[in-house]
Amino acid sequence: MESNGVPLTPEQARAALADTDRVRLSATALTATPWPTWFFITLTLYTAALPVTLGGIMADRDWLLPRPAWMATMLAITALYAALFSVAAKAWRDRTGVALRMDVLPKRATLPLVIGLPLLLVGGPYAFHATGQPVWLIAASLIGAAVSVGFHLTFVRLHRRTA
Repeated sequence: MESNGVPLTPEQARAALADTDRVRLSATALTATPWPTWFFITLTLYTAALPVTLGGIMADRDWLLPRPAWMATMLAITALYAALFSVAAKAWRDRTGVALRMDVLPKRATLPLVIGLPLLLVGGPYAFHATGQPVWLIAASLIGAAVSVGFHLTFVRLHRRTA
């Protein structure tokens, strides 16, 4: 290694490597910081609303609202969620200089979420469609919200540990 054309001593090289590790850990901590609270609430509400909205779309006949109203609701909440996600990600990038990242989270936390949450959010409406019992939608909604809160708390704990 050289610094301005002058070779570094072994001690200087070790210090530079240690500094690189410190910067890497700091960047990981920043990118693992939890979502802003307002977006965490938005995400939790969206997760809770999704099974009920899908259930309304999948119902054999109009259930609480006509099917077109459920479709419009689904499109509206998804568009709103996507817009707010963009705002949250941009605000975080502007404030910290790094993007929000999921890949810094432990696989033991993210893999069950990536597999289980879609099954839960779509499985509840399918069970409702098959049985006609709205308890499936309510259960999927409540469990989805609890998973969102739990994942957020895991995110917070990870940040505190790496910060």
